[in-house]
Amino acid sequence: MASSASHRLLGIDWGSSNRRAYLVDAAGTCLATRADDQGMLAVRPDFAGSFAALVAAMGVDPAIPAVASGMVGSAQGWREVPYLDIGVPLDALPDHVVRVDDPRAGRPCFIVPGYVQRGEHVDVMRGEETQLLGAVALGRRDGWFVLPGTHSKWVQLADGVIRRIATFMTGELFAMVSAHGTLAPLMAGAHDDDSAFVAGLDAARRGAPLSNALFGVRARVVSGAMPAAQARSFVSGLLVGTEFVAAVGLTGGGVPPTCIGSPVLRARYARAAVHFGTTLAGLDPDRVYCAALARFLDRIPS
Repeated sequence: MASSASHRLLGIDWGSSNRRAYLVDAAGTCLATRADDQGMLAVRPDFAGSFAALVAAMGVDPAIPAVASGMVGSAQGWREVPYLDIGVPLDALPDHVVRVDDPRAGRPCFIVPGYVQRGEHVDVMRGEETQLLGAVALGRRDGWFVLPGTHSKWVQLADGVIRRIATFMTGELFAMVSAHGTLAPLMAGAHDDDSAFVAGLDAARRGAPLSNALFGVRARVVSGAMPAAQARSFVSGLLVGTEFVAAVGLTGGGVPPTCIGSPVLRARYARAAVHFGTTLAGLDPDRVYCAALARFLDRIPS
């Protein structure tokens, strides 16, 4: 059991590119946070050294245990932690953490497993499961959740158990076409444009194949049909809209999904949802992560 003397926990959302740490008490109250760009790709293979530097910078007492989720538990991470089957309830996540003992870390760290969906629609997640546990802790045990980001997740819960995962590479594709290839020069330096974003949503709803629709952005600009300044927002709308076309068919309508994401992403997805005839409820990712950590506090192994 966690030390009753500290009754606090350090949680680390450790992704591929970024890392965010939270010090919480038993009620899930956030006492301190720290964010940096020391994700898995930046720190490997010295995860222990990076972890030690993080806790030193935060001044975290050595008696306080730590738990980490995300790509830190992947095959390229600090220690590979096997996926859980989606039939394992989210409430059981604290019972499946894996301890990493490394003298350079200065203390043990417990890594949270991700989930795997097998069968016809194989899919995986690492990191989002902790946010979903937080949603469950806040009373959101049922319905569809969307977690936008590099790999946007749509997840169906039934009484705190994952029933379906569907991942869309929306954020990664946007980053790739913004930085490389024929569209990159057109998208450089452009500002957000709501009308262009909506036009991209409309293009996605018309159902053109994505590769064809993306080239159509170049055609619109070079032909003078669209200013280059609108290309970035149009591509964003096209990619988010393509995600929504598939996701709306997947969810089948009904109760509006809950979006767990930053204010900027929640606003963008809420705009798209209205355009596709639905709405999104919202949850703050920091709030749900801290709520999840409160569930771990008294259940991580000694």
